[in-house]
Amino acid sequence: MTGPLFWALVVVATLTSLGTAWALGANSNSPPFAPAIGANAISTMRAAFLIGILAALGALTQGGSISETVGSGLVDGVAFTSLAATAGLLTATLFMAFGVYTGYPVPAAFATTGAMVGVGLSLGGAPAVDTYRRIAVFWALVPPVSGGLAYLTATLLRRDDVPETVGVPLLAAVVGGIVANVRLSVIPSETGEQGSVAAYVADLAGSPVVGGVDLTVVAVTLLAAVASFQFIRRRTQESVETGVKTFLVALGSVVAFSSGGSQVGLATGPLENLYGTELGLPPLVLLGVGATGILGGAWMGAPRLLQATSREYAQLGVRRSIAALVPGFIIAQAAIALGIPISFNNIIISGVIGGGLAGGSAGVSRRKVGVTLGFWLLTLVTSVGIGFGLYRLFAAVLGG
Repeated sequence: MTGPLFWALVVVATLTSLGTAWALGANSNSPPFAPAIGANAISTMRAAFLIGILAALGALTQGGSISETVGSGLVDGVAFTSLAATAGLLTATLFMAFGVYTGYPVPAAFATTGAMVGVGLSLGGAPAVDTYRRIAVFWALVPPVSGGLAYLTATLLRRDDVPETVGVPLLAAVVGGIVANVRLSVIPSETGEQGSVAAYVADLAGSPVVGGVDLTVVAVTLLAAVASFQFIRRRTQESVETGVKTFLVALGSVVAFSSGGSQVGLATGPLENLYGTELGLPPLVLLGVGATGILGGAWMGAPRLLQATSREYAQLGVRRSIAALVPGFIIAQAAIALGIPISFNNIIISGVIGGGLAGGSAGVSRRKVGVTLGFWLLTLVTSVGIGFGLYRLFAAVLGG
């Protein structure tokens, strides 16, 4: 089909994808800089500007793996048409709009994944059971891992025998070492996949591999960790407050970048077949659509949300805020490497709870946690059914 109806559906699907990306840019990418704003380390408007740029760059350079999973890995035997993509994205967007309107924390990853599974099954596809198993295991591990890492991080920062001139730089070293191994599409690799700075240097050096470990990769990782440690340590020695603020801005930057890479696939994945197979366009074009939506959402929608969330993080305190963001960065990069769609808010909420437990009380009722988890599961299940029915309705009306 290449007639007027086809092109009309292409336009509608693209606009729907842009709208979804806009919503993600305005909501899911805001938490990383909220602690820095709460600590008066950066202004709200400057943070919104940086969020847009960094999240868009993350979308362009890291969004391919999750976009591919959402677009072709959730259902076997079928390819999503423009009509199917529109039905799935509209279903997910309706759930996110409901969450904004009611105040319930609707996870975009749950809504989008469920919607696309429902649409795929409605197309006649077969469930991709292995993919579901991988995603379910990862999602189930997010709360305990994020909460556990946040608990350990907050405990380190609260220890009296570990001064902040050591504890904060140690966390900076961990983040710096991971950054050296973050895989980006702009870095070439001998395997043809995305490469990292550490792996690229190792390829250039032609270093030996001992016991399956590339010594140059280890050396570059340690070098990045040491450099990060020394930089933040000097800042904290000059002034603890200045050092902490510097780390908050740097941490917010890498988390915002990771958020863009992990979230854009939720908006672009349903259009993978349309743009790649039917239109014959390179993947970067589709990621560019998502990055544009995320950029617009961050610049236009994030300032209001940042002001609200920054007050919440200010009440949490600097230590608990850092404890929530460090695991967020680690888990987001793990999800990107594995191509698993995730809810960034899920990670952050789990981290906040874990960080609170380090102080003896999470400050969150068990009932509220239970209601939130139940609503997330309800979102996943009902989005499958609505996606299935909405595509059937569209197909009956438009003959798609």
